[in-house]
Amino acid sequence: MNNTNDLPEKGAENEWMELVKTAVIAVLLALLIRSTIAEPFNIPSGSMKPTLLVGDYLFVSKYAYGYSRYSFPMGVVPIPGRVWANKPERGDVAVFKLPSDNKTDYIKRVIGMPGDKIQVRNGLLYINGQNAPREFIRSEDGLKIYKQTLPNGVSFNIYEESDNGRLDNTRIYTIPENHFFMMGDNRDNSQDSRVTPDINSSQWVGPVPFENFVGRAEFTFFSTNGSAHLWEFWKWPWTVRYDRLLDAIK
Repeated sequence: MNNTNDLPEKGAENEWMELVKTAVIAVLLALLIRSTIAEPFNIPSGSMKPTLLVGDYLFVSKYAYGYSRYSFPMGVVPIPGRVWANKPERGDVAVFKLPSDNKTDYIKRVIGMPGDKIQVRNGLLYINGQNAPREFIRSEDGLKIYKQTLPNGVSFNIYEESDNGRLDNTRIYTIPENHFFMMGDNRDNSQDSRVTPDINSSQWVGPVPFENFVGRAEFTFFSTNGSAHLWEFWKWPWTVRYDRLLDAIK
């Protein structure tokens, strides 16, 4: 004779298993989207000012450059090199893994392509011996804002404190095959490809291998000025930079 008291327990157990199954599927789906389509990032430093601000949250397209092991969390997919590769274009804003540890995410702008010769002299950027012109726009909070134009016509604003900082006069960097030279738009406050192992042995950048690219920054989906604590929910509406919401990154 069956014990009918077991039926509710079995029903509850089945319901619990269904919840677990649904949660696992949801997590796997989120990881799949994050690894293959788009991943959110936030900006913790000012190295890309004025293009990106501290407190910006942005989406990075994972498919823009194809996929490498760095496209996936903790490099769990052992892809050799890169598959379905599309090389970055000069002027792209891209996220990559720091070459000195292959795990820290950095975001900078693609300045030099494979085979290029890059140099900074007195704060001026030279690509293959030609100056990438910059046009003075205005001064702001002790900084000078310039509009820089790259050889392919891509233009963007940069910050300069001076033209005699520690990275304003460099040697000529010859970019190896399948590597790219990255720079921050906040030129005097950016740890970028100008910082090589012979300058800083702990967190050097140097030319970035194509394999280390995570994706291309597409647009900001949220931005906050950080003036309110998490518990100060009544202030939240006034901390949002509404003009930066859904702003394309150029």
